[in-house]
Amino acid sequence: MLKLLAVSLLLSSETLMANIKLPAIFSDHMVLKAGDQVPLWGNADPGEEVTVSMEGQTVKTTAATDGKWKVLLNLQGSKPGPFEMTVSGKNMLKISDVVVGEVWLASGQSNMWWMLNAATCATVGGAEETAHSANPMLRMFKVQTDIEEHPQDDCKGSWMVAGPETSGQFSAVAYYFAKKLQNELKVPVGVINDAVGGTEIEPWTSEQAPDTDAEVLAVKQRMWKTVAEFPTRKQEFLADFPAWLKAHNREDKPTTDPQAYAAPGISTAGWVPVNLPGLVTGTSLPANGAIWLRREITIPEAQFASYRTANPTFGLELGPMTGFESVYWNGQLVGQTTLDGFEGEGSPHSFNVPTKLFKEGPNTLAIRIFSPVALFHFPTAPDLYALAPLDGPWLAKAEYALPPLDAATLASAPPLPLAMPPPQVTPGFIFNGMINPLVPYAISGFIWYQGESNLPRAYQYRYAFPLLIKDWRQHWGNDDLPFYFCQLSNYYPKSDKPAESAFAFAELREAQSMTLALPHTGQAVLIDLGDSANIHFGHKKEAAERLAAVALANTYGKKIPFSGPVYSSLKIEDGKIRLQFDHVEGGLVAQPLAATYSVNAVNGAVAPLVRNSPKSKLEGFAICGDDHKWVWADAKIDGNSVLVWSDQVPKPVAVRYAWADNPTCNLYNAAGLPASTFRTDDFPATTKDKRLRFP
Repeated sequence: MLKLLAVSLLLSSETLMANIKLPAIFSDHMVLKAGDQVPLWGNADPGEEVTVSMEGQTVKTTAATDGKWKVLLNLQGSKPGPFEMTVSGKNMLKISDVVVGEVWLASGQSNMWWMLNAATCATVGGAEETAHSANPMLRMFKVQTDIEEHPQDDCKGSWMVAGPETSGQFSAVAYYFAKKLQNELKVPVGVINDAVGGTEIEPWTSEQAPDTDAEVLAVKQRMWKTVAEFPTRKQEFLADFPAWLKAHNREDKPTTDPQAYAAPGISTAGWVPVNLPGLVTGTSLPANGAIWLRREITIPEAQFASYRTANPTFGLELGPMTGFESVYWNGQLVGQTTLDGFEGEGSPHSFNVPTKLFKEGPNTLAIRIFSPVALFHFPTAPDLYALAPLDGPWLAKAEYALPPLDAATLASAPPLPLAMPPPQVTPGFIFNGMINPLVPYAISGFIWYQGESNLPRAYQYRYAFPLLIKDWRQHWGNDDLPFYFCQLSNYYPKSDKPAESAFAFAELREAQSMTLALPHTGQAVLIDLGDSANIHFGHKKEAAERLAAVALANTYGKKIPFSGPVYSSLKIEDGKIRLQFDHVEGGLVAQPLAATYSVNAVNGAVAPLVRNSPKSKLEGFAICGDDHKWVWADAKIDGNSVLVWSDQVPKPVAVRYAWADNPTCNLYNAAGLPASTFRTDDFPATTKDKRLRFP
């Protein structure tokens, strides 16, 4: 019996090893790009013969010594299908419902990821579109989020055919982009949805990217070194720090009655006021030991129900603390930082507060901090995401004090290892898990919507964005692959200061426009589609269709307008500045301005629009002289140019247009496409010195 079992296991093992394997991207309902060299690859036993057959075409190859194999299919002029594909060796795989057409890789952060029928921050009209979306020639492969230290050969995901049961899970931008292409081209269109919310651009670029910025390269190398060394350094710390605490009698001795400090409604006599962020100090507060902080947070009646139903938890961010915290909401323990859970020096301490613990009206947030070595310190203000600002006044009380130690003894405490950079911002990590597995799947091009997470380093995007484009094209082995992207939409409250509000959005939009210097790139301008209070604006359909127009015109040769007016040159004449534009597309237009602007298109919220240049048909222009003091300008269309002036600036030198986070602007062309943010000056950018840093 044992012999039979052993033979059975051996045969099973041999069969398992012999099985041909395909990456997840090659699966039922897939879309293959029409072309004469369409790759398909996988794994088998070394030396195993592999045969791929589809629609009368058969291609054979032999697995290499590492078990990897690849074939090229000739699908040039192929019918759309659907077809069945077989891949055979010592076993056979069948892939059903394969169609042939166009394939685009859609990537970026949350505005590309956001789904067509999301429960919150929804797309305007998304639910109705989903209900009527049945289209067997429109499909999406959704890549599951996977952030990896090393390049991966495969990803998790599956192909979905558009329909009422599936389309709600499609990226809204990618769905409407694909739908527009499919309607115009009359061929199957597939989109690979490969986006992750809240990500910076650097993790989307491979470690092999041709990095020519020595300073940035050094920062990246420090990040990778920290990631590689952190597990060992953490284990050393976990072994050494408890021993040091015990040797110096500084182990925590927590109270048996936390409700004496955390419960709502207790007397706060004896508690002292403190202000956060900063050091937590006071005459009755120790340098080391355990202290409590508490604050009342009022949830208005009008918001209480929506908070309870829309969000299972709210994120509480305490910042990069050096102590050990226990967090209580209305007397209930909701999270703790333990020694094992420490993620290193500089790591933010985050907790999730269940909304089921919320009460209408006053709520009590209490935090116990045990700090045996470092001073009690909040480097940044605590933040309860989207609920309440937590900077300013708190109450504090000591639970117990630890005796002072001399400086030399304190310095002998094992130092916390440097925290790893967050994986979603570590260069290469998202590429490794979510882009590398797709190379070299045959695609028509890339569409991209990202940049919000790089706003603090907007100027550096001038370098980082072209680097990513070149990197991806190099991995696909095609320097001509189209790369089309969405420029950041308008967001944040309106400002009445000419070109003097926060510059980050304007400077990042400028960096995006500068990337058009690369060949086979295109930009969809969204300066008029955003919401002042919803960064995930509702008008995804309009954004996607502008992006599709770029592809239809530049990749597929359709004779259609695809760009709004693009500033090209200026001339100073008689105290005015004349601006020339490309892509006037039938003439420049001053689009009528509505009496309100969008606060949140999803729920229809609007606010009154206050004009900055009420006597001018054109809004959004600012002008300055040699003093670089900007004032709102009057502007008018004069043929295919725009004249800009102000009585306050008799000798103008420069003009800026839509130079704000959420500008009021209305220069379009006759095709109904808006002009982008631009400036004629080269004054220093406010984000120029904001660089990628670590630590």
